[in-house]
Amino acid sequence: MSDKKTESTTLEPLEIASGGPAEDSATDPASNSPVYDEVPVNAAQAATPSESVTRAEYDQMKGERDQLLDRIARLQAEFENARKRGERERLEFRDYATGAVVEQFLPVLDNFELALKSDGSAEQLRSGVALIVKQMEEVLRQMQVIPVPSVGEAFDPRVHEALGAVDRDDMPDQHVAEEIRRGYRLRERLLRPAMVRVAHNPKQISE
Repeated sequence: MSDKKTESTTLEPLEIASGGPAEDSATDPASNSPVYDEVPVNAAQAATPSESVTRAEYDQMKGERDQLLDRIARLQAEFENARKRGERERLEFRDYATGAVVEQFLPVLDNFELALKSDGSAEQLRSGVALIVKQMEEVLRQMQVIPVPSVGEAFDPRVHEALGAVDRDDMPDQHVAEEIRRGYRLRERLLRPAMVRVAHNPKQISE
């Protein structure tokens, strides 16, 4: 009697854990293990919509790509042609400007050559050179190249380059007393400063 009671006692937890008698769960008669419904491996793939590209769509994308590549090649060719054309026009403009300047100085050069070939006196040669200088100044004036004012002007370090000072009591202090080399400017642009000597007036300083 005691053995039967023990068997019935040990079976009760099994029935509680399984939720009922062991006969209610599906088991494999051969292995005595539960049997589950088989789920196909590609079930998730079957639920995903197809992402394949049709032949027509592929041809369309390929055609658009070829059009973009052709357009890029054309733009590169146009840019290169524009760059070469700009460089050529810049060189032509520089040659034209240089030629225009040289053309105006050719008569001055001719007069210098005539002066060198002349057999006149030193005074005649001096007069001829003075005329050539006036002719050159006229050419520069037409090109809007003007000399920098110097003698008698207040010393300006922006347009004057001082090479020294001289004592002068007949001129205001710190004014240009002598011009050693003339300076020039093209409109408002300084081409070169004038080399000058500056007056030093002790009387004016003492006052």
